[in-house]
Amino acid sequence: MKEVNVHEAKTHFSRLLRRVQAGEEILIARAGKPVARLMPLEPPRKSRQLGQDEGLFEVPEDFDAPLPDDVLAKFYK
Repeated sequence: MKEVNVHEAKTHFSRLLRRVQAGEEILIARAGKPVARLMPLEPPRKSRQLGQDEGLFEVPEDFDAPLPDDVLAKFYK
C-alpha cells in the first residue's frame, strides 16, 4: 500500500484515483500519521467473454404454453 502526504494527494489527486481504479489502495498521511485510505469501491471486474455459455441451455418448444389450471389457480388465491 502506497503512502502519500496530504500535499501530494491534493497535487496528484487524478493520478492517485487512476491507481485506485486499477485496484491499488493508497494511504494518505498528515505529518507522517495515516488519516485516510483511498480504495476502490469494488474489486476490478474481469471483462466478460461473450458467448461463453452458448449451448448450456435450450429453450423448450412449449416455453410460452399456458399454465395448467391448478398452477394458474394458485396465483389468484
